[in-house]
Amino acid sequence: MALVPQVIGAVRGAAARSIMQLPRPVLTRLAGAPVVVNGRTLDPEMQLLLKLQHLEGPAAESVSISRGRRIIVSSSRLAGGNPPIGAVTDRTIDGPGGPLRLRFYTPRGLSGRSPALLFFHGGGWIYGDLESHDATCRFLAEEAQVRVVAVDYRLAPEAPFPAAVDDAMAAWAWIAEHAQGLGIDPTRIAVGGDSAGGNLAAVVAQQAVAAGGPTPAFQLLIYPATDFAERAPSRDTYAEGFFLTKAFMDLAEENYLVGGEDRSDPRLSPLHGDVTGVAPAYVVTAGFDPLIDEGDAYAEKLRAAGVPVEHVTEDGLIHGFINMVSMGRTAPRAARRAAAALQRGLS
Repeated sequence: MALVPQVIGAVRGAAARSIMQLPRPVLTRLAGAPVVVNGRTLDPEMQLLLKLQHLEGPAAESVSISRGRRIIVSSSRLAGGNPPIGAVTDRTIDGPGGPLRLRFYTPRGLSGRSPALLFFHGGGWIYGDLESHDATCRFLAEEAQVRVVAVDYRLAPEAPFPAAVDDAMAAWAWIAEHAQGLGIDPTRIAVGGDSAGGNLAAVVAQQAVAAGGPTPAFQLLIYPATDFAERAPSRDTYAEGFFLTKAFMDLAEENYLVGGEDRSDPRLSPLHGDVTGVAPAYVVTAGFDPLIDEGDAYAEKLRAAGVPVEHVTEDGLIHGFINMVSMGRTAPRAARRAAAALQRGLS
């Protein structure tokens, strides 16, 4: 009987993926009247997905955190599917708060010393794990032909700030030290992540430079959260109706921070940090995302500091598209662009 929910979820996922492969005119009719905000039009696939989302049950932020975590994993599996991959192995290292799990993804046909991506998952520092972003990591590894190492960092409220940062830095130090034994070229290691994970990747890139040790070769920042100190207008413009909600962001902040933190601390808000000498970056933002303004601002900060940066806005997409690698056409195309940028950045 334990398999029943998994089977039901697989059937729902297959049905949703089939719907999203309908001809574009049909999808557009199903989506309804166009949604236009600030001159941007929501992609019909995203519009239809948002409609289907309401049929899936409660939002993660409306239930207990433990149940919300299960919802996040379930919805990610539905949207991500099970992309093919050469090999997946788990490993545990010593972390600052105890055992720290890493998951290694090796694409098919890859041999010898190769580039790698150290990946930090999103989820507002309270949700997400190795399972929630398994499809994303498989996809990026295969599309970019790099090894991907996913980090199962500690979550709040059990482990509030700076636990996630400490784990991220520990994972970076370990990978940099052990790269050659792992078949990784130590001169071609990127850091990356989505949302909260993009925040951690940006923090690692800055802190590694400040520490004077090995530094990443590239940053893959996918709609990163970069600023706890100031509330950007887009957090209000897209606060409801586009997957990432104000309630979700408020819950994340309430649990990640315990009070008394300096919100401009660059370990919290990389937008307020020193980016001198950090790695070149690909910064991708989504047009209908509360985090678009701070992602845009971070890309501009990098550019102003002379850091090579490619900044792409996926105009019609929503927060979370990197988890939709098996859903429809537009999100996978955007994910492929990100993977191609990663491959270029590590070539």
